[in-house]
Amino acid sequence: MPLDLSETLVVGISATALFDLSEEDRQFQLRYQDDPEQALEEYRRIMRERENVPLKPGAGYPLVKALLNVNRFTREGQSPLVEVVVMSRNSPETGLRVLKTIRSLQLSITRFAFTAGESVTDYLDAFDVDLFLTTRSADAQEVINSRSCAAAVLNAPPEGLDSIPTDQVRIAFDGDAVLFSEESELVYKTKGLEEFQRGEDARQDTPLEEGPYATFLKKLGKLQDRLPIRVELSPIRIALVTARNSPAEMRVVKTLQHWGVYVDEAFFLGGVEKTKVLKAFKPHIYFDDQDVHLEPASKIVPAGKVPYPAEKECSGSDE
Repeated sequence: MPLDLSETLVVGISATALFDLSEEDRQFQLRYQDDPEQALEEYRRIMRERENVPLKPGAGYPLVKALLNVNRFTREGQSPLVEVVVMSRNSPETGLRVLKTIRSLQLSITRFAFTAGESVTDYLDAFDVDLFLTTRSADAQEVINSRSCAAAVLNAPPEGLDSIPTDQVRIAFDGDAVLFSEESELVYKTKGLEEFQRGEDARQDTPLEEGPYATFLKKLGKLQDRLPIRVELSPIRIALVTARNSPAEMRVVKTLQHWGVYVDEAFFLGGVEKTKVLKAFKPHIYFDDQDVHLEPASKIVPAGKVPYPAEKECSGSDE
């Protein structure tokens, strides 16, 4: 009987987001410009030679390890609370190093997709993926455009990944253009802060439209409901970190209530630097759509950029 994952949180992650393959990828890209065929052969040779050399953690590793740890609460006879699928452009042959590293680290990952250079995004639906993490901007953009699931481009891993705790999953989200649509952000960009705040206060009882991460947030909420622990003590902790402040905060809180999701912490910063809050919250990953916030954040916590749908007017949020 096919495995029912309708209640399971499924995270798809590329090998380069799970592990640090930056040096191998850099050498490949340098050679690929001049001689693609030779570059592929050289990459195969390097990966074969280093097959038994464990890979170092990538930016997505702390999140994956913490998510897999949540499965300790899975009840007997139930589908797993969390599944992680490695989705890689490596071939099965060059992917052996990835598989051996996963075994050496005793990560309970059992499903893989190796596509030998072809796009992995075509297989997200086949694996029931709710969130896709990658280091390839084009892949994440394709996923966001198709609206098949949430997606992010992970920045290079910060220092001190080994010190991030794994007994609780901690995820931080930006608001507009991430959890919520870009509708309000467009008002801010075209009419200014005063009109934005006036409009948000006047419509505080009108739920915000869903953004690219709304469905993922709701799936996290369902996961919390399956846990045999009060939500305040849950091994999953969620934070909203937004540049909104009063009088634009009420609509956000009421929207989350309307969606029926529980957010543990919310920070309405009104222009205060986000990195200080993120350093205190210590998330396994932070999702934002703006480089101005992601670049400083990625130096202290794992961070992922949420691409903007290609057909939209707004090129990104200033939150």
